[in-house]
Order: sequence, then C-alpha cells, then structure tokens
Amino acid sequence: MTDSAPRVSANALGALFMVVAMTLFAVEDALFKSVAPGLPPGEATLIFGLTGTTIYILLTLRAGEPVLHPAILQPSLMLRTMFEIIGRLFFALSLAYTPLSVTSSILQAAPLVVTAGAALLLKERVGPARWIAMAVGFAGVLMILRPTPEAFRPDALLAVAGMIGFAMRDLFTRASPPAVSTNQLGVLGFAVIIVAGLLLLPFDPAPPRLPLAGELGRLLLTGVVGVSAYTALTRAMRTGEVSVVAPFRYSRLLVALLFAFVFFGERPDLWTLLGGALIVATGIFTLLRSNRRATAT
Repeated sequence: MTDSAPRVSANALGALFMVVAMTLFAVEDALFKSVAPGLPPGEATLIFGLTGTTIYILLTLRAGEPVLHPAILQPSLMLRTMFEIIGRLFFALSLAYTPLSVTSSILQAAPLVVTAGAALLLKERVGPARWIAMAVGFAGVLMILRPTPEAFRPDALLAVAGMIGFAMRDLFTRASPPAVSTNQLGVLGFAVIIVAGLLLLPFDPAPPRLPLAGELGRLLLTGVVGVSAYTALTRAMRTGEVSVVAPFRYSRLLVALLFAFVFFGERPDLWTLLGGALIVATGIFTLLRSNRRATAT
C-alpha cells in the first residue's frame, strides 16, 4: 500500500518553522518592551538571558547531552557567538529607546543580508527571480519605514546594528556543526544574552534595582517565549534552503505592527498596511517558486 498523503517539502517546513519563530519573537519583543520603561535595559537583558539559559540547560540535561559541546570552539560557532552578542546588545537598546514599529521594520532587512551571505559564503544558488522578490520585499519595508533624516537618527541605527548581528547569526547557524544540538545552541545563544546584559549594565541610565513582581513575571515569561522562538528559528535555519526560508522573517513585522497598535498605541497608516501586504506576497512567491522547481526536478 502506498502512502498517498502529500509530503511537506523541506522548504515548506523550514518556512513554517520560521513563521512560528517570528511570531514568538514578536511576542518576546512586546513583553521586553513593556518592561523597558521602568527597568534599565541592561538589567532586563541580564534577567532575560539568565532565564533562557537556565531553561536550555535543563532541556539539555534532560536530553542526556553535555551542556557545552566541544565544537563551540570551531570558527563557525565562534563567529555565530560574536554576531549574537552584537545583535542582542543593540537590539535590546533599540527596543528600549525606539518605537516598536520602527525597530521591527528595520529588522526586516535581515533576509537581504542572509540571502547575500548564503550566496557568497554558503554558495547557495540564488537566481534572479529570488533577488527580485527580495528587493520587492525590501521595498515593502521601505514603504513602512519611509526613510527620512528623522528615521535614521541614532536610536534607529541601534536597530540597524542589531539587524546585521541577527542576520549574520542566522547565517552561521546554518553553517554550524550538525553535531551541536538545538538545545546546545540555545545554551550558547542565551549565555551570550547574559554577556550582552553585563556589557549594558555600566551604561544603564539608572542603577540596578530589584524588579517589581509584575516586571519579573513578564521577564520570566519573555524567557520562556524566547526559548520557544529560538528553538523554532534554529530548526528553520537548518531546514530547507536559507534563501527560501529567510524571507519568512517578514512575518515578524506583521505581528509586531499588531502589537504596536494594540498595546503601545502606535497607529499604522495606509502605507504601512500596503507595505506589509507586499512583504507577505514576496515571501509566498518565493516559497511557491521553490516548490515548483523542486517538483520539476
């Protein structure tokens, strides 16, 4: 008897993991930003990192794996760690000091960096149609962001630096040794957040203090959501082609805009809504095209 049920392609599965990851990351961003006005960003980042690291250590021990894999000293993982620090450091500052809609919009340029890196460093074939689709998706981001001298003020540049760090982290996640499990990558990734928090502490505008019960509860929840998002992201970057999966990072923007509207009083206009629709359309086009090509071969 043959199995007539359709099989999910690696690219479709990778895209699904990416959408789940981006939705959870948008929840994480909103939770973190809700704490940032009262708790200094360095301290909030430190507590978030400690929570996520503890969860991943427990998951790793439960799986019977060593907490730190010897491969963490390989160049690809060391580079991944370096870019993780850059991304977490500047993105935490951006969440604290920049509107969520602006921060999330700038972050959507990451797929362009990932796609270029996949073509140049991982030697993935990226045809003209994908480059055009990525450019159209980025045009959708520009429709939302509408770059002006005000948009590129210093606090917006924090988001740009965070975006570059995250994009390169994702690329080196793909190049990381397969022997390193998702849980072990998670321990390393959240340990880096602890480092980022410690680096931010001396620059916090106020001295550290004990968080209020509500603040601590939201940060602990942020850690749980962050672990789930990080796991889904790692699976996404290890499933399918990077240049196909990466555009689905755009889904984070749509969820973030919804949270910005509901929880932070930001009101997206028509250009923002049109840009979001364009972003989603390019992601769907990229996936459908890759599935047709796979079927043809």
